[in-house]
Amino acid sequence: IGDGINDAPALTQANVGIAMGEGTDIAMESANITLMRGDLMLILEVIKISKRTMRIIKQNLFWAFFYNIAFIPVAAGALYPFFGILLNPIFAGLAMAFSSVSVVSNSLRLKAKNL
Repeated sequence: IGDGINDAPALTQANVGIAMGEGTDIAMESANITLMRGDLMLILEVIKISKRTMRIIKQNLFWAFFYNIAFIPVAAGALYPFFGILLNPIFAGLAMAFSSVSVVSNSLRLKAKNL
């Protein structure tokens, strides 16, 4: 956490650099996160938001992985030799669209949730 010209190199080297909005421009450019007010209690909000973001990213990765493991082989015809089931390309496209919509909808929860 820094706000001055001498903090810029440390903010660049840090895993997560946080600059105060009232600080120098070089400190704000060097940081990953810029707090627009000088209130240090906002750091707790930053941590909450980042934890929630990582949780949603992991959920999206899980569901995308599940979709790829389950439905791509079905769309490719893997069930045809065993059960005679072929998936119509329209339904495969709908499944892909649903997967994308569900990932985007899950991500939009970040915007709707009050932390």
